[in-house]
Amino acid sequence: MVSDASRFVLAFGVNDYGSTVQDPLLIRWSDQESFATWIPAVTNQAGSYRLSHGSQIITSMQTRQEILVLTDAAIYSMQYLGPPYVWSFQILGDNISIAGPNAIATANNITYWMGTDKFYMYSGRVQTLPSTLREYVYNDINLTQSFQFMAGTNEGYSEVWWQYCSANSDVIDRYVIYNHLENTWYYGDWVNYTGTAYQGRTAWLDSALRAYPMAATYGVAGGNANALLVYHENGVDDGTVNPAVPIVAQVTTSDFDIGDGHNFGFVWRLIPDLTFDGSTVNSPAAMFTVLPRANSGAPYGPSNNPDVVSAQNYQNQRTYAIQEFTQQVYVRIRGRQMAFKVSSDALGVQWQMGISRIDIRPDGRR
Repeated sequence: MVSDASRFVLAFGVNDYGSTVQDPLLIRWSDQESFATWIPAVTNQAGSYRLSHGSQIITSMQTRQEILVLTDAAIYSMQYLGPPYVWSFQILGDNISIAGPNAIATANNITYWMGTDKFYMYSGRVQTLPSTLREYVYNDINLTQSFQFMAGTNEGYSEVWWQYCSANSDVIDRYVIYNHLENTWYYGDWVNYTGTAYQGRTAWLDSALRAYPMAATYGVAGGNANALLVYHENGVDDGTVNPAVPIVAQVTTSDFDIGDGHNFGFVWRLIPDLTFDGSTVNSPAAMFTVLPRANSGAPYGPSNNPDVVSAQNYQNQRTYAIQEFTQQVYVRIRGRQMAFKVSSDALGVQWQMGISRIDIRPDGRR
């Protein structure tokens, strides 16, 4: 690592001076502005420090005011002091885990990382990051492949992404996303193989110098398929040509109920809040699916699937008038708990959901 502000080259988990034995907890640094000078002397600032907590250094992350160093059991703050001590080391938290060297990212001056059993954040103090998806992620995860796990940011949408392997996979096939602006979580699966490459992301770059986040996929060992560079948030379809292939998109809410769930609810009207800006077809549409069930352990019952259709032609437009789409949809759904899903699977369709509203009234207790 290169310390940008103080201009040192830093090496983690290295051999000590005059030794060829690697020490997984030792940190060494070169002289300031001299990457070739590593032997300490009174005339330079080269030096070393051995951490005391953990068995090995897993990774490091340069933040605005300090360098964070994570071992397999603790997190340290490393700050430049100047001669004669050069660097100070302060332990910020013990009994802290991190899944792998690349499972850490910084967004909005807060550092987030994926541990071996939960998520963490550091904003001046170390905290557990509450996650509604913790059980889903950690009950189906392959920690033997944790050094493949990878984090990245998508600042255009205030997101931190983690790519990881599910329990039965040796390659990255899932992702989980934390939206730090809305404090919400969502997740998904990567299509395992398309004939071109494994689609799990192995590297990620989100930079203000680029229009879109970039990611890399797996190649296929022993085959003809190559790894790909993928631009995220670019275009409305999946990039395949001859023929074009649409993105099958969906978002499903968690269950909701009336009060504490004592009463069944009867839904009779939906007021959708969708925009289709960026679509490239006339009258793009998305489907609302209302999913009722009698009790929390019961399967979802018969659903109602109304379409929300825009009356605009987006193909040649770059500015849009007030949205013209289905203003309200009448349905007849009854359940103690409900969820709804918005989905689309047509070419040229792009949509964004706002705050949809439903009309629901109590409808008995059985």
